[in-house]
Amino acid sequence: MGILYKALKRANPQDRTQPEKYYAAIANNGSSDFETLAEMISEQSALSPTDCLAVLSILEVNIIRELRQGRIVRLGKLGSFQLSLNSGGVATESALTADAIKKAKILFRPSSKFREMLKSLSFNKQG
Repeated sequence: MGILYKALKRANPQDRTQPEKYYAAIANNGSSDFETLAEMISEQSALSPTDCLAVLSILEVNIIRELRQGRIVRLGKLGSFQLSLNSGGVATESALTADAIKKAKILFRPSSKFREMLKSLSFNKQG
């Protein structure tokens, strides 16, 4: 079965005077939380669900710790996390201060296996 999608009517953000058009959007099919993932990992390994949950929780804490240090966190076959900034522009390098930073965000760069998975998806319209 393919990934379900739905039609969403949206305005053109570059020209709001244009008529709205329909765009495809994922029709989410639920979610999985840490506990569910820990249970799944436990069923596929010799670890208990509690052990798996502990490892996932510690992983979260350490990813946050490393990102706060400005490091890129590479998770092997999963991909990598890194921080990115949005800032206003200033005329000179010396005029650039932390006040110009509007917000920080986290970028996830998937590994090659994840990118290959994206290429092989099939889609079915919901309803």
